[in-house]
Amino acid sequence: MSSVPAPTSNSPATLPKVAPIAFIVLSLAAFGSGVSQRVTDPLLPRMASEFSVTLAAASWVVTLFTIGYGCNQLFFGPLGDRFGKYRVIAWATVACAVATLLCAAAPNFNFLLAARLIAGSMAAAIIPLAMAWIGDVVPYEERQPVLARFLIGQILGVAAGQLLGGVTADYLKWQVPFLLIATGFAGVSFLLFATQRQLPPHALAARASTINDGHAIERMFREFAEVLKKPWARVVVMTVFLEGACVFGGFAFFATHLHTMHGLALSTSGMVVMLFGFGGFLFASASATFVRRLGETGLARVGGMLLFVSMLVMAVAPCWQWAIPACFMTGLGFYMLHNTLQTNATQMAPERRGAAVSAFAAAYFIGQSCGVALAGLGTAYIGTVGVIMAGGIGVMLVAINFARLKARTLGSKN
Repeated sequence: MSSVPAPTSNSPATLPKVAPIAFIVLSLAAFGSGVSQRVTDPLLPRMASEFSVTLAAASWVVTLFTIGYGCNQLFFGPLGDRFGKYRVIAWATVACAVATLLCAAAPNFNFLLAARLIAGSMAAAIIPLAMAWIGDVVPYEERQPVLARFLIGQILGVAAGQLLGGVTADYLKWQVPFLLIATGFAGVSFLLFATQRQLPPHALAARASTINDGHAIERMFREFAEVLKKPWARVVVMTVFLEGACVFGGFAFFATHLHTMHGLALSTSGMVVMLFGFGGFLFASASATFVRRLGETGLARVGGMLLFVSMLVMAVAPCWQWAIPACFMTGLGFYMLHNTLQTNATQMAPERRGAAVSAFAAAYFIGQSCGVALAGLGTAYIGTVGVIMAGGIGVMLVAINFARLKARTLGSKN
């Protein structure tokens, strides 16, 4: 059940290397995506007050972004395979700039929800297609550290989103972060188009579908069906769905928990929660060492345990200072587990890598949307303490199960 095919004349191992600037610009696009995803988390109490809605209702600005993000993987994966992944990412950043401006211009809460749905739908192309493109141009044995370094942009974006949202909640108009994000996306789109013109032909190549019968939508779903015929692909996709639901069902309420349980200002809460991103940055910076010492199964196990302990501490700590190491370790544990899943996703169906990684990302963000929606409802019954604890227990069980199944596949290849 080997997941790593032997190199061929068209495999990344036999093709010319791509200039580092191409990866750096993609990482900048991932930064914008990360900011967009998490900027509204600390803003939830402010938006509930601003638009006279409940906290559970306000959480839909998070949920609808992730629903749009997740569902549109089904569209962008095959589109990237058909027209070239780098090209589609460049155009998607233009659409992100426009959609984020719509968020800033929202005259009422329903318009904002619709704009967030569109923004998530457009951002859906960036990280999954970038991962698939890296899979096309970087050999498997070198891929996990490259993916980790690429994701530094997204990791720092998550941290910046928490900080920007928190500062906005206390000191600025709620429209300000959306205007800044839109400006950033516009600048990154310019860089992507400029970089695209310098890429070698194989880095811009499109792949025609091997399924030629039926309409475009029918072919698209057949591509995903072919991916999910593989048993290991089903394991990876289901695991990342549950990971997204458990981790972000709790994480989306970290800032709110600090504000309501410990009386922290939302700006201070955002600054504390942004340490999640710095935990991820530690993993990305030392990913080669982590991979060498722990391997994929070890990263999954240790990451799951770190998530459980840190989310438990976050939920029940008697004072807010405990949240400082808890947020940092939550980020470290999450990226240990998630980067391992990402690496497996890039190789679970190499012949349909765009569709495969898009299926992975769709499951991840649909899982997030389900988790946040359920947690939002859960806060009315078990509070933020309960939803954060439930997320920690759930992700620990998910990580242990994945590590067990991964160890079994590795044993079957020896």
